[in-house]
Amino acid sequence: MNPIVFAIPVFMLTILLEAWIAHRRGAAAYDTADALTSLHLGMVSQVVGLFVKLAMLGIYTAVYDHWRFASLPANSVWVWLGALLAYDFCYYWTHRLGHEVGVMWAAHVVHHSSEFYNLSTALRQTSSGWVLGWLFYLPMALAGVPPLVLVGVGLIDLLYQYWVHTEMVGRLGWLDRVFVTPSNHRVHHGQNDYCIDRNYGGILILFDRLFGTYADERADERIIYGVRTPLRSLNPAWANLHFYADLWRASRSVRGWRNKLYVWFGPPGGWTGEPLGHFDATRFTHYRPATPPAAALYAMLQFALLVPCVSHLIAIAPSLALPELLLYAGVVVASTLSLGALLEGRRWALRAEQARALGLGLAFALLPQWFGYAAPMVVKVTILVVMVIAVVWLDKNIKTFQWRTT
Repeated sequence: MNPIVFAIPVFMLTILLEAWIAHRRGAAAYDTADALTSLHLGMVSQVVGLFVKLAMLGIYTAVYDHWRFASLPANSVWVWLGALLAYDFCYYWTHRLGHEVGVMWAAHVVHHSSEFYNLSTALRQTSSGWVLGWLFYLPMALAGVPPLVLVGVGLIDLLYQYWVHTEMVGRLGWLDRVFVTPSNHRVHHGQNDYCIDRNYGGILILFDRLFGTYADERADERIIYGVRTPLRSLNPAWANLHFYADLWRASRSVRGWRNKLYVWFGPPGGWTGEPLGHFDATRFTHYRPATPPAAALYAMLQFALLVPCVSHLIAIAPSLALPELLLYAGVVVASTLSLGALLEGRRWALRAEQARALGLGLAFALLPQWFGYAAPMVVKVTILVVMVIAVVWLDKNIKTFQWRTT
């Protein structure tokens, strides 16, 4: 069983808890549309991972089987501790180059595109980081770290990073000097001048101190989150592709293969020849599309219904035939795209979303099985009734709002 299946309920509960704490403190830590976009991106990332992670592990295993210099025992505590340290070191450089190389930033920028900083931001993950990211962990295969150990320490490193995405936890004393904590990771997500390209660590902040990329959080300067060229979209597909599109346009506009390669493998935006300018926090405004409140509430309900579907998909993916896996994955991804368009206030999305919701409700109720799950009749009827009521309620409550025409 994929451990992420068990982590998803914890993610959802802690996000709700953090939102409640933020509300009690009067902190503007959450925006509904932004948080849902982060969660949609997390879903898409997990769905894409079902198709690519096994291949990446296969490459690692092949290198381990044929070219390892040593054979380390998978049942040794010291091997696990050493592998975790090695993985965190490899992660530091993967993460750092994800900020310093254009094509790698195109993947990683997804994670930084939120203008809010909360636990949902931790789940705003790329769907294309696998393209180059796997290369950085091959030295561990050469060193003889078994594939099972790699998967285990990788999961530990990934899950650790979840809790540091919050403004609800302040400074933690000596822990801030040794480990990645909310304080020093807030710096990493900032647009402020002193925050740029700082604090890359996954678990340990010591590598940043060693290689000169550490910056301490400043008490006298409020951190503004996001990226200098804002995404300004709630579309999960565009969030994953927009910087690749920028690279493609830029590479076509310059002459010579050296310049074209520099666009992709030089620093992000380096092709312009312009240094990164000063960030003026007084001119910053959050991207807030005119999302009708009814549409936001509807999207929250539909996301809540998607969560068990994604958990189910991740759990049964190894047993599904490829056509079934593609269909189920397509349903999830299409749902995030439809809901994203609805949150952006695009007029066409209203009818498209109503058709999607009713279609899925009918399919769940009428099909004998939902991808292997034979739901009790009471569950089928309940889901269908909920879908019908939600769609009718949405149609009734949005007519007074102005929708975008594009």
